[in-house]
Amino acid sequence: MAIEVDVTIKLKHGVADPEGENTKKALNLLGFKTVHGVKSMKTFRIEVEPEKARGEEEVKKEVEEMCRKLLANPVIHEYEIHVVTSESG
Repeated sequence: MAIEVDVTIKLKHGVADPEGENTKKALNLLGFKTVHGVKSMKTFRIEVEPEKARGEEEVKKEVEEMCRKLLANPVIHEYEIHVVTSESG
């Protein structure tokens, strides 16, 4: 059974989010006047094949390396990593 990890990528505080702003404006135009802000983010569900000598912490470190090398731009993005399921034993 693969270990599933969710990675949520979002813009750092202070970085312009035109997609979120346009979505907020559109929702307000549609009558949803209580919407004060919208932030765009994306989530990846990554399935990692487990190895006998690897636990959740090693998998999280590997996924963090994926974030640094491809999934997130460290200048404008921050990310959160959450293990969804893991193999026991």
